Amino acid sequence: MTTTLEIERRPLGRSDLTIPRIALGCGNFGGVGSAPELFGHGLSDDQAFELMDAAWALGIDHFDTADAYGGGRSERAIGRWIASRGVKPGLTTKTYNPMDAGEDSGLSPRRIERQLESSLRRLGVERVELYLAHEFDPYTALGETIGAFEEAQAAGRIRAYGVSNFDSFQLEAATTVGSPQAIQNEHSLLAGAEAVLSVCAERRVAFSAFSPLAGGWLTGKYRRGEPFPSGSRMTQRPGPYEGLLTDRTFDALDRLRSFSDERGTSMAGTALAWLLADDQVTQVVVGPGGPDHLEPVREALARPLGADERARLTEVFE
Repeated sequence: MTTTLEIERRPLGRSDLTIPRIALGCGNFGGVGSAPELFGHGLSDDQAFELMDAAWALGIDHFDTADAYGGGRSERAIGRWIASRGVKPGLTTKTYNPMDAGEDSGLSPRRIERQLESSLRRLGVERVELYLAHEFDPYTALGETIGAFEEAQAAGRIRAYGVSNFDSFQLEAATTVGSPQAIQNEHSLLAGAEAVLSVCAERRVAFSAFSPLAGGWLTGKYRRGEPFPSGSRMTQRPGPYEGLLTDRTFDALDRLRSFSDERGTSMAGTALAWLLADDQVTQVVVGPGGPDHLEPVREALARPLGADERARLTEVFE
C-alpha cells in the first residue's frame, strides 16, 4: 500500500496562491522536452497514465507541462488523465515557439491568446494555476507580453503568471513592467542559479527548479569511461549536458556517491534533498521516467539535509 507523502506548500511569489514543493514534470510525455525530432518518443500514454497515477497516490498533486512538450502530446495526455480519473491537479504550462518577429510569433499578445486557448482545450480545463513564458523573446516588448498575461489573469484563465529560462537581467526587466509571480529555471548541484535566485529574493518571485538531477547525471547512471545507458538523455538529447563530460564532473559525482552511501540514501535522493534544503527554492519539478523513479522524492522528504550537510555537499561541486 502506497503511503501518501506530506508535501509542504509555499507562497507563489506575491500572489495569494501556494504551490507544493514537489511537482511532476511531464516533459517526457509523448516526446523528450521540446525537441521536434523526438516528438512521439518518450513515454507512451499508458506509461504516462501509470506515472501520473503513481504520483497522485504519492501525494504529488501539481503537474508541470508546456505546449511544446511532445508537440502538444504532453498536455493532451494530462487532459485525458484528468477526464478519466475525475481529479484536478494544480497545473503549470508554458508557451514560446517560434521565436520570430511578428504578431503571430513568440510571446506576442495575439499568439499568447491563441496558445493559451489551445493549452486549455488540450488539458480540458477552464484555467491553469500558473502560465509561463517558456523562453525570453527578443522580438516582442516585455510590456506587451506581460500585458497579455495580466489580461488572461484578469479574465480568470490563469491564476498566476511568470517566466522560464530567463537570466537575471531579463527577470529583473520583467519585474519592472509587471509582477511575474514565478520563474522556472534549471538548478541543481551541477547547474547553479545564484544570480537569478538573488533577483527572486529582492523582487519576491518564487523560484521553481527544473532538471534537478541534471538530465540523470546526479543519479549515478553515467560512469567514467563507460557507454551511456540505452534510452538515457545522453543517448537521446545530449546537447544540453555535453559540457559535463569532464574529469571534474566525474570526481564530484564520486564524492556525491560516497556522501550518499554514508547517509544511506541514493544519489538522486541526496541531490533532491540538497535543493529542498534551500529556502530560496519554492518548488522542485521532478521528471521521472516511471513510477519507480519517484522513490528519490520519498527519500528526499524523509531524510532532509541539515545545514551543515548541505554546506559540505555544496563545497564538493564548487
